[in-house]
Amino acid sequence: MLLQNRHISYKEQAKFGFVYWPFSLKLLWAPLVDSLFFKPIGRRKTWLIPAQYVLGLGMMLLSGHIENLMNDSHAHVDMLAFVFFLAATQDIAVDGWAITMLKRNHVGYASTFNSVGQTVEYFIGYVLFIALESPEFCNKYLRSKPQTTDPLKLSSFLFFWGVAFMIATTLVWLFKTEKESNEHLIENEKDHEEVEEERGVKETYKLLWHIIKLPRVKILAVFLLTCKIGFAAADTITGLKLVEEGVPEAHLALLAIPLIPLQIILPLAISRYTSGPMPMKVFMKAFPYRLVMGLEYAMLVWMTPCFRNNDGSFPSYYYMIIIVSYALHQAAVYSMFVSVMAYFARISDPSVGGTYMTLLNTICNLGGNWPTTLALWLVDYFTMKIYGYYIEMLICTIIGVILLSWGKTVLNQLHHGTDKKWRVKNN
Repeated sequence: MLLQNRHISYKEQAKFGFVYWPFSLKLLWAPLVDSLFFKPIGRRKTWLIPAQYVLGLGMMLLSGHIENLMNDSHAHVDMLAFVFFLAATQDIAVDGWAITMLKRNHVGYASTFNSVGQTVEYFIGYVLFIALESPEFCNKYLRSKPQTTDPLKLSSFLFFWGVAFMIATTLVWLFKTEKESNEHLIENEKDHEEVEEERGVKETYKLLWHIIKLPRVKILAVFLLTCKIGFAAADTITGLKLVEEGVPEAHLALLAIPLIPLQIILPLAISRYTSGPMPMKVFMKAFPYRLVMGLEYAMLVWMTPCFRNNDGSFPSYYYMIIIVSYALHQAAVYSMFVSVMAYFARISDPSVGGTYMTLLNTICNLGGNWPTTLALWLVDYFTMKIYGYYIEMLICTIIGVILLSWGKTVLNQLHHGTDKKWRVKNN
């Protein structure tokens, strides 16, 4: 939305979207993070500490130049891609460390901490910042006398969190020790649980190749890489179009606050339906509702000018409509997310669970990234003659309906097979 406010074209915003791709492609260097380390420092801290120090120092240095970069007409994809590459590397190290940091019967809490952490960081890093960065919002809700200056600058925000990164990383380096791999393996043997074998870089890459060649993994990969095409326009462009129609981005950001309890409670409520042998049934049931919500989003954008007051503001009941729309959409999104993650956990080979899960998550993330990037890229071209957002929404919905019919057949076949067909050792 910051780019949208600076009148950056959708094509340029699509280029900016490439900075998220390292998170989808992190599997390419994950075996290096798992296999190469400096023993005196620790397997995970070898990568975690340098990555976080560079991120923290980078934010501090970037804070002095961010205003010039934001006003620059060039999309500095290379710079931001490097930042996200470091964050992806940090993510690999943290995910691996969680397995040895927590007891075997508590490893499941890692995903809970991850989900809660993402909700908190979204609120602080996006909702709170967007609100405090807006003079209009602060003049209306926080200031006694209106001012034209920004209450919180992006440069100050970056510098603060850069310092926070440096402090937190130093504390982890000095006071948190890693458990030795052998010690961890002995503990798990006592618990009579399966553990991942320690492999070198070459062995890990070979294992990945064997998993990718499994017939069922190939079919699932095609589905995961295409199933989100139907939601690309709704998920990516709707918020930008609302801002384009005059809805303040600070108000849109604050509308996410009422949804935070829903984002915490909903996964817990859905888990009772996804813990069975066929979790993807929930995924396919939520699929058509999410398509319908995309059409509802398009109608909401189309009708937005009708709600606008003469002074450019919007009535309270309009924001209530947005909240209800967002809530229904998020219900479908989280239903699909929780069910697919449960499915990954069920089909992954326990003997190589970490590698298997990383592969499936990577394919799933990539399947969400490329359609949204393409949708942003094409909207400017469609807009030359017709309203690009609406024509893209129609195309995406039609493709989504086709994929829904095909997906039901594919997932029924995958559900009714035995788990042994997902195992590497049987192929």
